[in-house]
Amino acid sequence: MPESVFLQMDTAKKAARAKGLDLIDLSIGASDLPPPRVALQALADAVWDPGTYGYCLRSGFTPFLEAAADWHHRRQGLNLDPHTELLPLIGSQEGFSNLLLATTNPGDLILLPDPGYPSYLGAVAIAELETHLVPLLEEQGFLPDLQSIPAEVADRARVLVLSYPNNPTSGVATPEFMQEAVDFCRRHNILLIHDFPYVDMVFGDYEAPSVLTSHGALDCAVELYSISKSFHMGGFRLGWAAGNREAIAALEKLKSAVDFNQYVGIQRAGIAALGLPREHTRQDALRLMERRDALCEVLTETGWTVQVPKASMYVWARIPAAVSSFDFALNLARETGVAVNPGLAFGERGEGFVRFALVREPEVLREAAQKIAAYLKQTV
Repeated sequence: MPESVFLQMDTAKKAARAKGLDLIDLSIGASDLPPPRVALQALADAVWDPGTYGYCLRSGFTPFLEAAADWHHRRQGLNLDPHTELLPLIGSQEGFSNLLLATTNPGDLILLPDPGYPSYLGAVAIAELETHLVPLLEEQGFLPDLQSIPAEVADRARVLVLSYPNNPTSGVATPEFMQEAVDFCRRHNILLIHDFPYVDMVFGDYEAPSVLTSHGALDCAVELYSISKSFHMGGFRLGWAAGNREAIAALEKLKSAVDFNQYVGIQRAGIAALGLPREHTRQDALRLMERRDALCEVLTETGWTVQVPKASMYVWARIPAAVSSFDFALNLARETGVAVNPGLAFGERGEGFVRFALVREPEVLREAAQKIAAYLKQTV
């Protein structure tokens, strides 16, 4: 398993603190916005309900799945069966890893994006899968060219992983691309896993398409959702899987052997959050958009070429200097207290980029960009 970039960055951040520097940590995508009050109240009420104290089997998590099914109907026009096409997760990261274990055998081939979320590689290592990396290139809008995958590779592959809005690149997909991906997977008998935590972090009139609204998607696709990003509840560890019945059944069978699901009180908090009107997440997205604009404006003024993202909580930008992204990020944190994530941490095709997480207010992001500009001027 690869070494965690977050651990390496943590060492650099400790060095900055030891120097007495004020830390501006933009390296981790952990939202600083508050969870919905109705969700916190639901959890507080549940703590005093003795009916929530036991193990949570299917009867315990059915209300959460019914709330998720209602959310899908309101948001996407889908009519998913909460008993066969939905399953609760202890966070989508747990769901991804267990879904691979439930649907593949050691030695199977998986198509992974490069760059991509680092924990994918850990999950692949645990499942003992063989990997074929699919490039996400800037000139292609960070979308994979599925037609360029060699036929013999596509025929061997058992899983394709997508995630849009994308982490780390902030690339976005269209409904047409999602349909293309579904057609590709049906043609080659591939399970399509769409990691979809940033569904609500969209700007302007852009809407992130669900792969499940594509024709034939329920034949081959599973989509992973999380309350961590939409409702700023990362520590609660709650999400759900939606999609293909056979894959959902396999995942439930595996999970029944290793966990008894999330605490009912946390699920009630999730139900309360899912029942909120869309305006709630739109307002949070507007705050992220203000942060995006503040950061991109100063970066552009100080020599960076930045593609302003349409979605996600990240800005992915090419470093305006011929330096290693790891060296740049580690030294920047040690010398200035500004922590960003090196692009190489997300894969070989991430080299030359860094990822900024929009987890501070606009004035702090402007300050961070100015400190970065001063650092580059002194060292490059």
